[in-house]
Amino acid sequence: FKMSFDYKRMMKFEHNVGGKEKKYRLYGGAALLVISLFTAQILLLLVGLVLVATGYSGWCPAYSGMGKNTCTAEDLAAPK
Repeated sequence: FKMSFDYKRMMKFEHNVGGKEKKYRLYGGAALLVISLFTAQILLLLVGLVLVATGYSGWCPAYSGMGKNTCTAEDLAAPK
């Protein structure tokens, strides 16, 4: 099992997060943001912000670097 990370591909900003996963990231990130407000945990705040940002934009830099894509044809064809 070899894991490669392509930095050039990471900078392309192509949509690589599918519709279902976008929802999970947005809801999970929002939940972590709310929890971080009550518990004052910086780590939860940062993870929540990253999840909300990647869910909203539909682009994950880690997925780009690893060459992973969860978008389907319907996700790309649907109006944003």
